Amino acid sequence: MIEIRLHGRGGQGVVTAAELLAISAFLDGKFTQAFPTFGSERMGAPVASFVRISDKSIRVRSQIYEPDYVIVQDATLIGSVDVFLGLKKNGLVIINTEKQPSELKLKDVKNVKTVPATKIAIEILGRPIPNTVLLGAFAGLTGLVSMDGIKKAIKERFKAEVVEKNILAAEKAYKMMKI
Repeated sequence: MIEIRLHGRGGQGVVTAAELLAISAFLDGKFTQAFPTFGSERMGAPVASFVRISDKSIRVRSQIYEPDYVIVQDATLIGSVDVFLGLKKNGLVIINTEKQPSELKLKDVKNVKTVPATKIAIEILGRPIPNTVLLGAFAGLTGLVSMDGIKKAIKERFKAEVVEKNILAAEKAYKMMKI
């Protein structure tokens, strides 16, 4: 089973990103689970969501304490929230920033990839909502979900007028990060 934790701020689409990732994997034929943490979330407050992906039925229902992957939608959370807590030894972190991983000066985190998701979102969507961009980057970096699955999930989740732009944004990051 693969476990993913997403961190961001209220209003950035962290919960939607988890749902889309789970739907994408489900459409790819996997068992999935997606859920947020509950609390006093408000615009700008730290938010976390969780995703599990497996080839077998998922029976565990707890939060994710030792993720294989961490997606950070807002780099300003680093230092104020322990976004790397419990990350597995060979775990991968994807951070939304225009900086290179070496510029972030992260001490105990080895496998870090950065993607300018907000920049891409503003360029294509006209809004600073990085969630679909980061999903494209995740698919490109990991191969755990297909770009086709992400496209289908976006089509299922969003209104028609924003579907194509979100798909374009996800595809741009996918192509940038493709392994």
